[in-house]
Amino acid sequence: MNATQTTSLSFFEGITASLRNYAALVKVRLTLLVVFSAVAGYFIAAPSFDIIKFLAVVFGGFMVTGASNTLNQILEKDSDKLMVRTQNRPLPANNMSLWEAMIFGLIMAFAGITILWFFLNPLSGLLGTMALVMYAGIYTPMKKASSWAVFVGAFPGAIPPMLGYVAETGQFGLYPGLLFAIQFIWQFPHFWAIAWVSHGEYKKAGMHLLPSAGGKDKSSAFQMLVYSLFLLPLGLTPFIFGMSGIISAVIITLCGIGFSYYAAQLLKNLNDKAALKLMFASFVYLPVVQIALWIDKI
Repeated sequence: MNATQTTSLSFFEGITASLRNYAALVKVRLTLLVVFSAVAGYFIAAPSFDIIKFLAVVFGGFMVTGASNTLNQILEKDSDKLMVRTQNRPLPANNMSLWEAMIFGLIMAFAGITILWFFLNPLSGLLGTMALVMYAGIYTPMKKASSWAVFVGAFPGAIPPMLGYVAETGQFGLYPGLLFAIQFIWQFPHFWAIAWVSHGEYKKAGMHLLPSAGGKDKSSAFQMLVYSLFLLPLGLTPFIFGMSGIISAVIITLCGIGFSYYAAQLLKNLNDKAALKLMFASFVYLPVVQIALWIDKI
């Protein structure tokens, strides 16, 4: 291999490494899940497909969520060094400077909010701004101060489907409120299951995110079950208020029963295996519910 080839190879390796770092900052898989919720909200509201609105929801939502995750990692750089699952992220691993991450995050935030505001409507831009500020500016620093951070974080976490709905209608109302409410309540057993599995790691970083002061105990598991059970009547509200039909009501109820079953198993067994199953059940519950609401409308 000659010097030119070696230089070219090094250049492309550097580009690839940079792209990997940016992808890690954005948390691509998590961001795509958030964008899915926003897209689901858009399709539930839209009477017909509009490519401009669809792309604005996708790219605007992706950039705002990616910016939120980037700013989150900037603020938690020192904490991430203490946890095995996060110590290889770009900032704690010194693969990227703090200023580079900051500039990247701010550009993403500006671009995302601009897209939501001008290509959709000001209310969508406002919701995106609220989600970004609450997640990065309030929830993230609060994680070290109180387990109430989970409650605070549930607000920006529940905005995506509402934002997607408002992106189409341009106004708030009962239906986007119902989408918000379902995702808001879902987040408690979802995130607490993650916090249970990662409790030791969070503890090393000075974060206590389970609802009970005792950590992985019956009180925490009981509260996860209560929120899971609450999803059963809440999941029927779209049907009750005429937003959807009987098909989605049946699917959502079955999902709620399954979700509650895994929460009950955690209360019974109080171990990481049961918490992991509840966590995966939460990953299934939300997209299935949102897809059911959309398909029922068709």
